[in-house]
Amino acid sequence: MARQAEIAHWEIEDPAFWSSTGRRIATRNLWISIPALLLAFAVWMLFSVVAVKLNQAGFAFTTDQLFWLTALPALSGATLRIFYSFMVPIFGGRRWTAVSTALLLLPAVWLGFAVQDPATPYWQFVAIAILCGFGGGNFASSMANISFFFPRAMQGYALGMNAGLGNLGVSTVQFLVPAVVGAAVFGALAGEPQSGAGGDGLYLQNAGFVWIPLLLITALAAWFGMHDLASARSSFNEQATIFRRKHNWLMCWLYVGTFGSFIGFSAAFPLLVKTQFPDVDPLRYAFLGPLVGALARPAGGWLADRVGGAALTFWVFVLMAGGILLKMHFLPHAGTAGNFPGFLATSIAMFVVAGVGNGSTFRMIPVIFRTVHERLSAGADPAGRAAAQRQAGIESAAVVGFSSAIGAYGGFFIPKSYGSSIAITGGPDAAFYGFIAFYVSCFAITWWWYLRRGAEAPC
Repeated sequence: MARQAEIAHWEIEDPAFWSSTGRRIATRNLWISIPALLLAFAVWMLFSVVAVKLNQAGFAFTTDQLFWLTALPALSGATLRIFYSFMVPIFGGRRWTAVSTALLLLPAVWLGFAVQDPATPYWQFVAIAILCGFGGGNFASSMANISFFFPRAMQGYALGMNAGLGNLGVSTVQFLVPAVVGAAVFGALAGEPQSGAGGDGLYLQNAGFVWIPLLLITALAAWFGMHDLASARSSFNEQATIFRRKHNWLMCWLYVGTFGSFIGFSAAFPLLVKTQFPDVDPLRYAFLGPLVGALARPAGGWLADRVGGAALTFWVFVLMAGGILLKMHFLPHAGTAGNFPGFLATSIAMFVVAGVGNGSTFRMIPVIFRTVHERLSAGADPAGRAAAQRQAGIESAAVVGFSSAIGAYGGFFIPKSYGSSIAITGGPDAAFYGFIAFYVSCFAITWWWYLRRGAEAPC
């Protein structure tokens, strides 16, 4: 099976090959990759919902402990992405997608059993939250893999579709889990409902168990339906060149601002609303922001293909900074109740903007590295230019994966910033001021290196 699933000849920049063979194979791999990535995001963000329900199920964790549980999967996932970003060229996209999807069964099964006993110690939930990071790691390998299947002219579309529809896993978990934990979906097979602190009729174990059949089906589909590309194979040393590339680190910084915002706000929104607007049920609204943000990502890639990634990214960061000021305006202050509809509307708008930025930043990466290698190979013979373009593809894929790793740390810092700000000052304003300063640095970097006249790598 492995020999049949590995493709030796892959020339997607050749229009004839792309039309006759490449498009069909690339599309097949993309449409298996998307549900695998969606499930990865769902498992990664499980605690954004479960943390809100744990005390209702009979546990007695503090607010800071609950914020830690929402932040730890992002910390773990971001760290795993550093390693996952190099896996596809070493092991192959088909093999790695199947294995990494199957690994998500570990936190899903463990969580399903752990929540059924209120005596389960906190350290077990910490361990489960860290294992949920496997889902976050999958993004790096998935995006690197899909980048090898599509020609340069379709990179924005392909990466936007994979990431955007994959990001729907965040809204899926925040919509589906509140629905399934209220009923005996699996009957007696999944155990009895939790009781205590209003938890009667709460089947929190379903938050983990509901993903098991979906993960099994998707892992098998990846193993038997996807392909490994021989041309994508490379050693770690070939990929490690990116650590000497300035633009790798600049794009990591920018992706913290786009994807880090998306995943961090997604993880923290339910608990932030619960602490600032205690009369509001956050799980009624939590899925909305990640939903529109995920749907906006393909649009961001599509727009960037047409108007340029740098121009779009610049305005994304300007709007993100303005959005934070609006969110602060709508928060409760000085004894006032605040304005939840305004806060919710602004939050949803920021998710849309962050989603667009996710697509535009990833569109910038292949253009930047193609430009870098075209300059390095200027004056070379045709073979030298071809080798330079191959290396540009390898480095672009590695930067896509590695920047996604660094960007995902935003999913840790945003919830933890909220928790620390609330614990120290009594409110989240200090965290918001830090976010504004960061967004200012992002649009300054975008303008200087990629947008202004005479920029080093216009894109």
